[in-house]
Amino acid sequence: MSKGYRLTASTGIHKGDREYQQDQVALLKHPRVHGCVLAVVADGMGGRSGGRTASDQVMMTAKQLFDRYAPETDDAPTLLKQLVQEANLVIKLSAISSEQEPHSTLAAFLINPGGDCHWIHAGDSRVYHYHEDRLIKRTLDHSYVQTLVENGSITEEEANVHPQSNILMGCLGTENDPPMDMHFIPQLAPGDTLMACSDGIWHYFNSTELGAALSKLSAREASEFLIEKARSRARGSGDNLSLVIVKLEPLD
Repeated sequence: MSKGYRLTASTGIHKGDREYQQDQVALLKHPRVHGCVLAVVADGMGGRSGGRTASDQVMMTAKQLFDRYAPETDDAPTLLKQLVQEANLVIKLSAISSEQEPHSTLAAFLINPGGDCHWIHAGDSRVYHYHEDRLIKRTLDHSYVQTLVENGSITEEEANVHPQSNILMGCLGTENDPPMDMHFIPQLAPGDTLMACSDGIWHYFNSTELGAALSKLSAREASEFLIEKARSRARGSGDNLSLVIVKLEPLD
């Protein structure tokens, strides 16, 4: 990465108003290369042990693949595709040996030392890219309500309160191959922020509110604020919450 800016980051996780935690989140520093990080959020589904089994498998697969990743020679999109494919396979195998039906979403982004960024997602966990408080791009959910938004049946605001907003069109662990939508940012810049989060977070905010929090607060303060505010807005019926924030800050 170019001289003159630094990465600051934070993760956050809370079980919300659920009896147990099925989300998992990780921010992995490369074991050998400075300035290379992998952020992963997984929202597990399938009952108490099933959902946690699935999200645990995503994290284990991510760590194993990232440990072997060589930023100078390896292809980041290939790594991210492997993450989805291998985690999906392991989750399906774990379903055979249990009475659960483990499934998981996945949202991940990888920042290379040169400042290029790659992301991938499956399901309704999201990745957001902001510059200051302006939304540059976010992932589009693999969900039923997203198809309604795309065909013009409902607005994005209506999708957030739609009674079928939790129906996924694809994720990890199902019979069908998981969806894999990818995005490439050639060069991150000071003032950029990346956030991956589960629907327990994004469900309670519009893009303007997220941009304000991410631009005005430090990564740690933003993660704490977004969890607290989502908990408040859920009014006792909130899902598990998980997020990872990485900010590119100019050096003073």
